[in-house]
Amino acid sequence: MRPDLQLRVATPEDLDWIHELRHRVYAQELGQHAPNSAGRLRDGLDGDNVYLVAARGEDRAGFVSLTPPWSQRYGLDRYLSREELPLLAEEDLFEVRILTVEPRWRSSAAAPLLMYAALRWIASRGGRRIVAMGRTELLPMYRAAGLRPLGHTVRCGAVTFEVLTGSVAELTKVTMDRRRAAVERLRTQVDWRLDVPFAPRPDGCEHGGVSFTALGTDFAGLGRRHQVVAADVLDAWFAPAPGVRAALADDPEWAARTSPPTGAEGMLAKIATARALPVETLVPGAGSSDLIFRAFTHWLTPQSRVLLLDPGYGEYAHVTERVIGCRVDRFQLRREDGWRVDTAELAAAVEDGRYDLVVVVNPNNPTGRHAPADALRSLIAAAPAGTRWWIDEAYLGYVGMGESLAGLAAADPRVVVCSSLSKMYALSGMRAAYLVAEATTASELRRRTPPWSVSLPAQLAAVAALGDPAYYASRWLRTHELRQRLAADLAALDGAVEESVANWLTLTLPSEGPSAALLVRECRRSDVYLRDLSPMSPEYRGRTVRVAVKGTAENARIVAAVRDALDALRPGPAPSSPAAGGIPVSVPAR
Repeated sequence: MRPDLQLRVATPEDLDWIHELRHRVYAQELGQHAPNSAGRLRDGLDGDNVYLVAARGEDRAGFVSLTPPWSQRYGLDRYLSREELPLLAEEDLFEVRILTVEPRWRSSAAAPLLMYAALRWIASRGGRRIVAMGRTELLPMYRAAGLRPLGHTVRCGAVTFEVLTGSVAELTKVTMDRRRAAVERLRTQVDWRLDVPFAPRPDGCEHGGVSFTALGTDFAGLGRRHQVVAADVLDAWFAPAPGVRAALADDPEWAARTSPPTGAEGMLAKIATARALPVETLVPGAGSSDLIFRAFTHWLTPQSRVLLLDPGYGEYAHVTERVIGCRVDRFQLRREDGWRVDTAELAAAVEDGRYDLVVVVNPNNPTGRHAPADALRSLIAAAPAGTRWWIDEAYLGYVGMGESLAGLAAADPRVVVCSSLSKMYALSGMRAAYLVAEATTASELRRRTPPWSVSLPAQLAAVAALGDPAYYASRWLRTHELRQRLAADLAALDGAVEESVANWLTLTLPSEGPSAALLVRECRRSDVYLRDLSPMSPEYRGRTVRVAVKGTAENARIVAAVRDALDALRPGPAPSSPAAGGIPVSVPAR
């Protein structure tokens, strides 16, 4: 059965209809504006905003306008100053405006589909909070949708509005918890033409990439594993050290059936020797995510205040905001500053002691920048005694282990270092990691560590890997060479390339071209998987993909896939600038 409605980004051909419908509704029907002889109401934000349109063929049903933070202006600026409404100065705020539906479509699914599409669009561009104006007489409906009034009333013509806000995460939760059945019904009624999945992931977080879906999570398609370029995850391109392969191949039947050392004692002893650390300062984990979940859920509560880098590794926001429910702030990194962590600004942000935990991923994923260890030591030394620092060094080998803060963490109870063996040592499938903390803190976490938390194959592999530093140093050096070559080849195409200090780079597409999501989707036709960074942060403006460095042949496939994808996307009309997302608002509304 043909879907009832199509949801898509507006085309230039839609604009005259949008302006005409606005005049009919807001000038003639509601009296918000004075009628004019042209019969059109244009918007001063046109060009900075994005319109989403619901239509059936040539019959347009309605639209909603979304204003992204990078436009640096909102419709609400006409009514309230930034001093009156400081929310307008937040860097992850999207505005939803003028949800408008043709009279003959007001009893259809057009309005709820536009509301839902707006919400999904904001989430796909990294939006965390929305602001909107809703008609005062419909305030109970807005509250039921998860919005809350900010205490500002705006009068425009004959219409009175309340200024409303809500977090994208909470609005999504309300929508899926209370209206999941309705959302599923809407799915059957729509031809979804937006570059964002119709439904969010069940837990609201994209853990890693999605390239495994090409093989099947039931492993039925493993025969295709050499056809798929999994550049959406930062697994190493190189093989584990020869000693690792030998340890795993020696007696795999025994390794599979035998219970490992309960507390990974041998693995910790090897780490202690390799890193010159007291063994009592170490905690084993089945990957860094295991350690993050275990430590954070022990230390933090919904009353805890946490500061994260933005953009930053999404698992930290997921655990602190969605799992624990902490009060989370972001320390903004900016492209124009080279994504640099300004330690002076960070010191000022933490100096009043409000934060229970500050997370610094170093080198930072996804920006790929490294903050010098000496600068971080000075920052932490001057920070309040009650603030704990979590330093994630998953990719530090690519810079040099001499830059580690593990020694500081072993002595200072305010500092914890988390180090994964997955990415640097080509052991992602093994799931082995360790945490470094002052002995008392480490002891507390070891008591909360389940026995046999690291498998026997993982312990065998980790011990062997740490025994061959020369092999891995050569692989890290070769990774830099491969990354530089890949960067040069991608820079010859359309977009701006930024290299990391580790095993990835980013490609940012021009604003007049396709979105990152469309590029990612098109590259999958060539079995090449890239990572759309848009949901991580609005700083990426829906335009940036992360590309993991692979071997020479796979890198050539990445370049070819990107070239072919850009060629395939170029002939059609360029999508409108990526923006925001939405909220449930009334019909008609502004």
